[in-house]
Formats: sequence, structure tokens, C-alpha cells
Amino acid sequence: MKTEGVVLPQSTWDDIVFEKRNKEYGAYVNRKNYSKYVLIALGVTVAILILVLAAPAIARLLESVRSAEPAKLKETTISLDQPPPITPQPPPPDVRIPPPVKTVIKFLPPKVTEKEVVEEEEMPTIEEIKENETGAVAQEGTGEVVFEEPAPVVAEENTDDKIFYAVEQLAEFPGGNAAMYKFLNKNQKYPASARRMGVEGKVYVKFIVDKEGAISNIEIVKGINADLDNEAIRLIKIMPPWKPGKQNGRSVKSQFVLPVYFKLES
Repeated sequence: MKTEGVVLPQSTWDDIVFEKRNKEYGAYVNRKNYSKYVLIALGVTVAILILVLAAPAIARLLESVRSAEPAKLKETTISLDQPPPITPQPPPPDVRIPPPVKTVIKFLPPKVTEKEVVEEEEMPTIEEIKENETGAVAQEGTGEVVFEEPAPVVAEENTDDKIFYAVEQLAEFPGGNAAMYKFLNKNQKYPASARRMGVEGKVYVKFIVDKEGAISNIEIVKGINADLDNEAIRLIKIMPPWKPGKQNGRSVKSQFVLPVYFKLES
């Protein structure tokens, strides 16, 4: 009689522990998956450790790639011949020959010969030779002497009353800018109304300096208020004569713009 063997299911340690317990409870599931979670955590830890150890090498690799020199471009030198010089063409010569002024009589020195000489032309008389020039060829003269007219002389422009707005040498206060600002600071009278309101700044004044250095045509270009503008005009009016501006080495009448500073003392 043949007896068939019974195959018993293979039990794990977890099955033995939870044999008579509720396996639907979460502790059984967690214990069953514990080994898998341990392996996953171990793999992540090893991967992080490898990245940390390899970080310096990766950084050096990136730095070498970043600092690598770009490929040099091939330089090609092209030699160009010098262009031919541009030579201005001179105007064609005037081939017209003016007629001679004086009449020239043909006169050749006599030659000694054995042959009989036949005169083809009439010989000039002594009186004609005295009055005219002699030469190898006879020419008729005009008898007129032509003189070229000189170029007209253009009178220089009268610059006595002309006002120059830009000159080679500017008009200047006697003693220079340092002396000018010293004069302004010494003679400046700050208006009381402007002082009370705390107004300060620069007033731009324009005026004309003539050939003798006298100042005229004083105007405000950019002002602050009426009191400071009037004080700036007063300071310009009491200035001594200036050194006039010069153009081409000559004293001329020129315009000058001067900033007058007004600043309250702290």
C-alpha cells in the first residue's frame, strides 16, 4: 500500500511568532517588510556616501572643463599691395603763342661763294634795320605791349563794432580768476530778504568787453530771484576794466558769461 506524503507549507519566523495572533494588525506587515526597508536604506546610504566621496573629483573635472582655453582661430595674414599714388594731373599747357610785340626783319650774314647769288627777297634798308629787330625769320609785330592786370586788393573786414562770441584769447579780469573771485567776495552784499528765506546758488551774467576792456550790455542769463540778480549786476558794474579778448593777435569786442556765487555762511 502506497502512502502519499503531505507537503507542509514552509513557515517563517514571522509566521511562527504571529501563529495565533491577528496577522491583519500592522505589526505583522511591518515586520514582514522590515528586511526590504533595511536593504533600501542601505542602498541609499551607500549611494550618498559615493556621491560625497566623489564630489571633489567631480568639482575638479568641472573646473578643468570651465577653464579650458577655447579653440584658437586660425589666423591668416593677407598682404595687400600699396595702391598707386594719386598724382594730380596738371592742366594742359597753353599752346597759344602770342604774336610778337616787335617786328623782326629777316637778315642773314653774307656768305662767300663762287656761284652767282640770285636775291629771292628784297634786302632791308639800313633805316629798317635801325628801327626794327633782325633775325633769321621775318615776323610782323603788333606793336602793342600787354600787361596783366594785378589781382584786386580786398579790404579787410572792419572788426571795430563786431562782437565775437568765441575768440582765441578770452577777456580776463585784471589779475586772473583768483583776483576776480576775491573782488566779488570782498564787495558782495548779501540781500537781507534772500538771507531770511535761505536762498543761495549761482547767477549767470553775460556782458560785453570792448577793445579797451570796458564792460557794457549786462544781462542776466539765468537767475535765482530778483534781489540776488540785482546784486550780481551791481557787482559786474563796479568791476575795473578787463583785459580785452583777442582774435588774430588784435583786441576785439567779445561777449563773456560769468557765474556769480551766492552762499550763506553756516
